[in-house]
Amino acid sequence: MLVFASCSVRKERSLFNAPSDIVTDTIKQVYVVNDQGISDAYYKIKVNDQLAIRNVQNFEFGATAANTNNTLSNNPVGNTNIPSGSIQNVLSYPVEADGMVNLPAIGKVEVVGLTRREAAIKIQDLYKNKLLKDPIIELSVVNLKVTLLGEFSKQGNFLLERDNTTLIDILGEAGGITKTADPKTLKIIRGDRSHPEIIYVNLNDINSLASKKLILQNHDIIVLQPTKSAATSDKLQSINNILQPLLVVVNLAVLIFTVTR
Repeated sequence: MLVFASCSVRKERSLFNAPSDIVTDTIKQVYVVNDQGISDAYYKIKVNDQLAIRNVQNFEFGATAANTNNTLSNNPVGNTNIPSGSIQNVLSYPVEADGMVNLPAIGKVEVVGLTRREAAIKIQDLYKNKLLKDPIIELSVVNLKVTLLGEFSKQGNFLLERDNTTLIDILGEAGGITKTADPKTLKIIRGDRSHPEIIYVNLNDINSLASKKLILQNHDIIVLQPTKSAATSDKLQSINNILQPLLVVVNLAVLIFTVTR
């Protein structure tokens, strides 16, 4: 009874339950439901993406959102002191419906369908020909993200700053998993939300790391459940928190009744 109760409690407390979640009890490494194949290793820029662009040889080439109004008139893409590789608070440029991004000094550049590296090289050549001396352009797509929910040290949205970002990379950014996490229950929800691909991962088995399915894609949702015992303990604690005040009231009533007899 306790085993069935713990299963029920964990399911009640977990997010985005699917009928196939039963495989977590027997999964060895990686198991995929509704397999949609291997996605491109290198992300291709799409309409509505937001591109952050700067010249790593010149820290005055680039802009923070706070400095946008003051710097665009003085520099090709503004002013920043943000370290290389960071894309937080950087001014970004939208890829418009025509597949173009409109950049200071060089105007519109077609980037849809290019990888981050291809777009960076193309923009680098245009700035070199028109304005800058030997630029090295760093380009990031700042709207690419995955979402971590459940038994992680940090939950929330995490940016995919590089191509081929893996599950382990993001787990490292999140500070790993909690003490109450069940390593066999991690799942990645990917693709069409009405008929998603679900990837189950057993973090206990090192051979799971070899799977190409663990290269993360934009908008992946990564969910990790607590152990059955942790879920049951938490539920019992919640019940205890409700019962204790009631018992105090009952004891007080009994005491008053006994004294007044």
